[in-house]
Amino acid sequence: MRTRSYPLFIAVAAIVIIFWAVLSIVPLYWMFIGSFQDSLAAAVYKPKMFPDLWSFVPYERFFQKTNAWKWLFNSMLVSGVLTVTNVFFASLAGYAFAKLKFPGSNSVFWVLLSTMMIPAQVTLIPLYVLVINVFDMANTYTAIILPSVATVGNIFLMKQYMSTLPTSLIHAARIDACSEFRIFTHIILPMAKPGLAVLAIFTFVASWNDFFWPFLVTQSSDMQTIQVGLASFRFAESTDYGGMMAGATVAALPMIVLFFSLQKYFLQGITIGAVKG
Repeated sequence: MRTRSYPLFIAVAAIVIIFWAVLSIVPLYWMFIGSFQDSLAAAVYKPKMFPDLWSFVPYERFFQKTNAWKWLFNSMLVSGVLTVTNVFFASLAGYAFAKLKFPGSNSVFWVLLSTMMIPAQVTLIPLYVLVINVFDMANTYTAIILPSVATVGNIFLMKQYMSTLPTSLIHAARIDACSEFRIFTHIILPMAKPGLAVLAIFTFVASWNDFFWPFLVTQSSDMQTIQVGLASFRFAESTDYGGMMAGATVAALPMIVLFFSLQKYFLQGITIGAVKG
C-alpha cells in the first residue's frame, strides 16, 4: 500500500511546487514587462501579459530624471562594506564561541542570542536617537552602516558552523606553537570557506534590500540607496509607473544574477550548522 501511494505523493508534491513557483514568478514577470511600457499601460488593472509595443523609454526616464547611478553606487558601497565587516567580525566571534573556552563564554553567547528575541521595532527609536542626536551622523554612510557592522544572527550562524569543524587540528597547531590568530587565519578560515560564502551572500542580499533604516537616516537624494530612491521616484502630477517598474527591475537584477550564479550556496545556507558531526 505504501509503495503505491509513494509515487502519487511525489506527483502531488511536484504539482504543488510547480504551481507555487509559477505563482511566485508572475509578479517578477509583471514588473519586467511593465518596465518596457508607458506609464498608463503599466498601471492598468489587467495589464497585457504580452505587450504589443516594447520601449526602452521608461529606462531612459529612470536614469535621466533621478540619481539612479548614485543610488546604485550607495547600495553597492553599503552592501559591500557590511558584507566584509560581518564576515570578519562574525567569523572571529563564531570561532571564539565555538572553539575557545573562556570564563562566561556560554553566558555571553546566550545573552547575545536572547537579543534576537527582541523585535527590531523596540530598539529602533533608541538607535535612531543615538545615531542622529548623540553622535550627529545624520545623512552619512556611517549612519547607514554602523548599526549592522556585525549582527547576532550572523554570529550565531558562524558559531554553529564552526562547531562542526574538527578540534583536533586546533590542538595540533597549538602543540606546534601556533598563535590563536594564526590558527584562525591558516586553519579555520580555509575550512570555513563554504560557511563564509553563505554568510557573505545572505548579508549582501539583506543589505541590498534593506529599506527602512536607510530611509530614516538619509535626507538628501545623493545619500539614498536604490531601495529608498525608488520610493521617492514620484512626480507632483502623477506617478511614473513605467519608470518605477524600470527602476525596480534594475534594483532586482543584481539579486537575480547573484541567486542563479551562486544557487548552491543559497541552498547550503538552509542546512548550514544543522548537522553536527
